[in-house]
Amino acid sequence: MLFMMICYNNEAQVMGWTQEEDDAVMARLSVVHDKLIAEGKLGPSGRLQATGSAKTLVKSDPPFVHDGPYAETKEQFLGFYVIDVADMDDALDVARQLGKANPGGAYEVRPMRLYAAGEAVG
Repeated sequence: MLFMMICYNNEAQVMGWTQEEDDAVMARLSVVHDKLIAEGKLGPSGRLQATGSAKTLVKSDPPFVHDGPYAETKEQFLGFYVIDVADMDDALDVARQLGKANPGGAYEVRPMRLYAAGEAVG
């Protein structure tokens, strides 16, 4: 069963990490990633660029584009994982493993259906 794990954290705090702090978090996450890859559970994942680089298309008549993310929130959507596990309990276990490796924030875990696999990522 596929799940999307949406990673939220305080962008200002994460962007304020030194390179050494960021490298340490990424090294801890890599341990979890490698385990999930070996188990055949990790699909695409990504780390988003700063919210200041975002544009949002608002679906109105006519549609318009504004700078930044759609929602003004305390924590921002900073990354994602697609995982393939048996059920929600297993998905939450993965979230716990990632949470131990990455301080602060939250992981929103949702079942998902694959709309289109695509071929552009590589």
